[in-house]
Amino acid sequence: MADRVKDVMTPGVAAVRPGSSLVEAARLMRTQDVGDVVVADGQEVVGMLTDRHIAVRAVARGLDPMAVSAGAVCDPDPPTAAPDEPVGRLAALMREHGVRRVAVVEDGLPVGTVRAGDLPAAPDPGSARITRPEPDTRPGA
Repeated sequence: MADRVKDVMTPGVAAVRPGSSLVEAARLMRTQDVGDVVVADGQEVVGMLTDRHIAVRAVARGLDPMAVSAGAVCDPDPPTAAPDEPVGRLAALMREHGVRRVAVVEDGLPVGTVRAGDLPAAPDPGSARITRPEPDTRPGA
């Protein structure tokens, strides 16, 4: 069972600067095969940008993704977690802030990310991860 954030995090971070264009961020997402990037000013995490942010907050509004910066579209001042924090605290942090992705920071440096889907299934209906019953695949069911 995963007890600590380091047990469920994806190590490594794809990051862009706040002034990077959305096209640059999207290309990094494609190259890294991820749906989110950390927005960092130097080594400080200042935002979290997802492919959905790009689509809904910029492209759907008709904004030019070459002219709009990652810093203008990302979720600013995102919550972060430390690798040794309990997973339960991380789930509560995600619920509290209404986010599905959290950067993991160690000694002031981003070292990984955790997505809500990375969290172990929890029986609490208010948890960050919601589980559905498995479909009945028996013949005739």
